[in-house]
Amino acid sequence: MKGTDAAELFFLRSDPRVMQYIGREPAKSEEEVIEFIETINKNIDANETIMWAIALKEEPHRLIGNITLWQINKDHSRAELGYLLHPDHWRKGIMREAIRAVIEYGFEVMKLHSIEAKVDSGNSGSALLLENVGFSKEGYFKEDFFFRGKYYDTMVYSLLNHNE
Repeated sequence: MKGTDAAELFFLRSDPRVMQYIGREPAKSEEEVIEFIETINKNIDANETIMWAIALKEEPHRLIGNITLWQINKDHSRAELGYLLHPDHWRKGIMREAIRAVIEYGFEVMKLHSIEAKVDSGNSGSALLLENVGFSKEGYFKEDFFFRGKYYDTMVYSLLNHNE
C-alpha cells in the first residue's frame, strides 16, 4: 500500500457501512490511515501479511477496496483472509473475483494448505460470498468477540487446498 492510497483507504476505514462488521473503531483521520499503511508495509516486509489494493480496470490507480492474507501461520500453512470494498461496488462480483485471485495466489504461490475467514454472525452478505467461492463454515463461536461493550458471535469459514 502507498501513502497515496490514504484518502480512499480513509473513506473505507471510516465509513460506517464498511466498518459495520469489522469490530474496530472507524478511522478518525488520514494521518491515522497513513500510520496503518506504514504498519501494513512493515508486516509485508516481514512476510507476515500480504495486502492488495482493489481497483477497477478502467481506473487502475483509484483504490476501491483491499484484500489481504494475514495471520499467516507458516508452521500450519494457513492464513486468514480479510477484505473491504467501497459500498458503491458491492454486489457487482468484484470481491468474488478478488477472492478467487487471492485463493489462487495463496494455494499456488504460497503453497498454503488452508485459508480461513472470520465473519461477524450478522454479516450474511460476507458469509454468502465466501460460500459462493467455495469456503465451508467450520465453526460458530458464541460471544467470542468483545467490542463497544457488547459480545458478538463469530463464524469461521475455511477453504482447503485440494491441489496439494
